[in-house]
Amino acid sequence: MVVLANNMNKQNLMIDMDDVICNGGFLYLINEFTHKHYVIDDFKDYYMQDVIPQEDKKDWLEFFKQNNIYTKACFIQNAYEIIYKLNEVYNVFIVTSYIVPEEIIISSKLLQDKFVWLQENLPFISPYNYVFCSNKDIIDCDIKIDDKLSNLTGNIHTKTKLLFTAYHNKNITDNELKNNNVIRVNNWNDISEILL
Repeated sequence: MVVLANNMNKQNLMIDMDDVICNGGFLYLINEFTHKHYVIDDFKDYYMQDVIPQEDKKDWLEFFKQNNIYTKACFIQNAYEIIYKLNEVYNVFIVTSYIVPEEIIISSKLLQDKFVWLQENLPFISPYNYVFCSNKDIIDCDIKIDDKLSNLTGNIHTKTKLLFTAYHNKNITDNELKNNNVIRVNNWNDISEILL
């Protein structure tokens, strides 16, 4: 039985999952499907699957459905250790999107794969603190960490917004971040310095 450990005296902290806590699994699948050797720096846009030709998209979706990207996902450096410490100071919520825009029906499998990875790899986070959604504007947390700028805008109650540097957000300017009251963090040590 899982005991809810949220404390009313602690601030609520939202942490995104993909490309913030873990990465690598999706890139692995793209390379397996295309028989190429892409590296993370080859991608500039959020959706890596855009490199797949339109005529191969149906086969890609079937391939994606048959595989679990999280079997090849790895923790981003220092993520585990620092999330463990953050969980002692904050009410930590893992908030992650699970929608596959090309074929919504696959999304239920992706949600399950995410759930299992979180259970196995972050056992100190209660599953009651997993939030699976796409519109993160509805999440009312004091602090948000995400790699997608649009997930950090909207909620006026969020005091601290941290954009985790990822392949697709490197071109966001300091001015754009400032206008959205967002601080860029390049790694988990940056997060530790701000929040611990």
